Amino acid sequence: MISLKSVSHQYPGGLRIAFKDWQINNGDQWLLLGESGSGKTTLLHILTGILKPSAGDVQINETSIYNLSAKELDQFRGRNVGIIFQRPHLIKSLNISDNLVLAQSLAGLPTNLNRVNEVLTSLGIADKKKSYPNELSQGQLQRVSIARAVINKPALLIADEPTSSLDDKNATAVLELLLQQSGINQATLVVATHDKRVKDAFTNTYALS
Repeated sequence: MISLKSVSHQYPGGLRIAFKDWQINNGDQWLLLGESGSGKTTLLHILTGILKPSAGDVQINETSIYNLSAKELDQFRGRNVGIIFQRPHLIKSLNISDNLVLAQSLAGLPTNLNRVNEVLTSLGIADKKKSYPNELSQGQLQRVSIARAVINKPALLIADEPTSSLDDKNATAVLELLLQQSGINQATLVVATHDKRVKDAFTNTYALS
């Protein structure tokens, strides 16, 4: 379970952003809606352990993440939070398999090539594991981004604007992959977007004004 309680953040010289309490059950699929300036990026950074809020408590599976040391938080995030960005952030000098192995290593986990093959197979790109990022299409790169996010079986899977730069066909395909992968990996899914096309796929919505 993921929960936010009495969370707010104060930027130096800026307005205080307060977030309503939020409880997310294991396996839930949520849409996080917010226009530019609503605090969506701030909340994403707080949820993923990147930004410590000025006040309040954030828990993932009963662990209060901001009570962890910096090293503990890095490892906890690597094991429990998967993030999918608009554009893939892959190391160009490593092939796809090695990019996923690196994600395991950074989380303090042993190399598990069976898991790498399992995830790539579920996404239909097992034949690309020895390819390098510059050899893949945009659609394939997006699948690799999803693979890296789920490789360590995270409790929380967050996709930040995954469809905003895609046409309708590819946006639908990426959304279906996210929903499918969250189910396969038993991960809670939060898709943050202002893209109205994805709204109908979710029954749970957390909206920022």
